[in-house]
Amino acid sequence: MSPHPEPINLRIVRADYANESHGKALVLLLDAYARDVAGGGEPLSDFAKANLIKSMAARPQVYSVLAFDGETPLGLVNCIEGFSTFACKPLVNVHDVAVMAAYRGQGIAEKMLAECEVIARERGAVKMTLEVLSGNTRAVRLYQRIGYAGYQLDPSMGSAVFMQRLL
Repeated sequence: MSPHPEPINLRIVRADYANESHGKALVLLLDAYARDVAGGGEPLSDFAKANLIKSMAARPQVYSVLAFDGETPLGLVNCIEGFSTFACKPLVNVHDVAVMAAYRGQGIAEKMLAECEVIARERGAVKMTLEVLSGNTRAVRLYQRIGYAGYQLDPSMGSAVFMQRLL
């Protein structure tokens, strides 16, 4: 017997921000992710919940993929297109990857990321990037297994480091 529910009708779909059920699913899933320790442990703000979908829809460089079991939302991936100046082509940053806790370990994130890659290729992207907390070993193993790796341009300069500055 599985320790978690098995999706019986898994659907991986490109989110349509104009579709109310997709919007509700995206906010629900992102809020669940934000509340998880891997997402910072705090719920989304009321402002984010109220404005997220229309703000994402207003940005053509943003796209999302959702996973459903029938009509039950299971997971999401949010991607943001950037630009590689060296390649003079788009790149895609995988910004959020989330699967509801009860459904983890079933390959749902891998299937969503595969669809994100299809979309990235359609957009002419030269690469996909993501950041992951080093303590999220399950996610790190998944990303490495499907081809993500740290990078460096010249070994004498060391590996790339993800940094932030809050505004």
